[in-house]
Amino acid sequence: MHTSSPIVKLHAVNKRYGAGSEVLHAVSLTVAAGDFVSLIGPSGCGKSTVLKLISGLSPATAGEVTVLGTAPRQARDQQAFIFQDATLLPWLTARRNVELPLRLRRVSATARRARAEELLKLVGLDAAAELYPRQLSGGMKMRVSLARALSLSPKLLLLDEPFGALDEMTRYRLNEELLALRERAAFTAVFVTHSVAEAVFLSNRIIVMGAHPGRWHAEIAVDFSYPRRGELRARPEFQDVVNRVTRLLHEVEIREEATA
Repeated sequence: MHTSSPIVKLHAVNKRYGAGSEVLHAVSLTVAAGDFVSLIGPSGCGKSTVLKLISGLSPATAGEVTVLGTAPRQARDQQAFIFQDATLLPWLTARRNVELPLRLRRVSATARRARAEELLKLVGLDAAAELYPRQLSGGMKMRVSLARALSLSPKLLLLDEPFGALDEMTRYRLNEELLALRERAAFTAVFVTHSVAEAVFLSNRIIVMGAHPGRWHAEIAVDFSYPRRGELRARPEFQDVVNRVTRLLHEVEIREEATA
């Protein structure tokens, strides 16, 4: 899945909102095709801001951001953004929510219905296609959101704590389903989370961030092969990586306390 041309490249990026203090400082990152990169760190360290820069929702104050070899705004058609809230339209059924990006692209009704039904089946919700968001559980809503994001076959998926509001068992299950979807759709991902175990399970690279301003503290390579299944969490070497990332987060906390 990897190629020599990066999907995402940030070089010496700084970010400041208006006259406020610096949010990000000297952030550089290269994401190759097929990478699953997780950003983890304390609240306020700029994890979500990194996603906004990549998506083109917010410009960098200094430095360079390129996505698929062009400016982020020019690459929007080839990326999808999933937020912590499923952001489904309450007056549309699950199927019609998945169809929405295709409808905006003026895809024919027959083609978009077929695509939506294919994706809902892929996320295990074919039987819920005609249900409205109010009739769906939190985990089901997030599955619909994932299906909608994949409707246009994006090369890059940006995920901002999409499972953060779910219970642990649902979160574990959706982690596994996300990787199963990735085996079929072959997208590159940049993922924001506060869960160390989640980052280790999903990622081949983890960036630990510090705050005030947001910056890279360390990068960890996660060498477990794909596909990954739930049994991986019970392996001692999995816990070893969790412990290593946790220690790095404690280092960040100690540094923040020392400079406060």
